[in-house]
Amino acid sequence: MARVVMHAVVSLDGFIARPDDSVGPLFDWYGNGDTEVVATPSGWRFRVSPASAGYVQPFWDAISVTVIGRHLFDTTDGWDGKPAAGDALVVVTHRPLPEAWLAEHPDAPFHTAGSVEAAIALAGELAGDGLVCVTAGDVGGQAFSAGLVDEVAMDVAPVVLGEGVRYFGDHAGTVLLDDPDQVVRGDRVLHLHYTVRR
Repeated sequence: MARVVMHAVVSLDGFIARPDDSVGPLFDWYGNGDTEVVATPSGWRFRVSPASAGYVQPFWDAISVTVIGRHLFDTTDGWDGKPAAGDALVVVTHRPLPEAWLAEHPDAPFHTAGSVEAAIALAGELAGDGLVCVTAGDVGGQAFSAGLVDEVAMDVAPVVLGEGVRYFGDHAGTVLLDDPDQVVRGDRVLHLHYTVRR
């Protein structure tokens, strides 16, 4: 059975992007080191600190399927038909993906689902016993509120954005997590991993 982890880079005050979707200094640590990490199958390459590489590379390698919202798909133009991490990607959307995009990327391992619940279920089927990564924000917050998230992973950047897109979206209410089982101090980032208490 697949495990579901909610993940994003986040500011100290809980935002994953500014109101205009720009990330500002949140991603500065992607590129401030001398150790390369590679996201597959996208081929994205970053140079981070050795401590960050030791955490990030195994995490990315473990991802089987990623779940994102339509807004992120549109913002990134579907990452050129390659999931940022994992072998497949599920987009939560009420509209078909653009025909021109599909024609340009006929072999893209992208799937769609009409709800967060359906997306997580489909991702779980595709992942088998692997890891499903749902992006934080609106979609991640909905999955978290529905009790579909098993783990929470945060790459905390030392910045206060003051406003923007919240890590947990519109989630309200108290949910207990176990103590962090991973705390890794990188250069300009703190990697945290929690299990949701059941």
